[in-house]
Amino acid sequence: MATDYDAPRRSQEDELAEDSLEELKARRNETQSGVVDVDVDAPDENFELPGADLSNEELTVKVLPKQADEFTCSSCFLVHHRSRLAEQSGTRLICRDCA
Repeated sequence: MATDYDAPRRSQEDELAEDSLEELKARRNETQSGVVDVDVDAPDENFELPGADLSNEELTVKVLPKQADEFTCSSCFLVHHRSRLAEQSGTRLICRDCA
């Protein structure tokens, strides 16, 4: 489709202002669907709501303490390897992502 770059541009608000009520209703019905999107790649885990009782749950990941070659970023509070250290101002350690 050829585009005339010299023609004045119309914004979406201009187009909506010119549409009739019947066209807007028809367009709304076209975009809505009664089908629910299901993510087939989603894990089949039961996700708990906030505030749920998790006292009987066990960790499925082994948690390691901070190693000697790691630091905690003073900005994002994530533990990074020393190679991710961007700057050190006094006692503040900042990672490359936050710098």
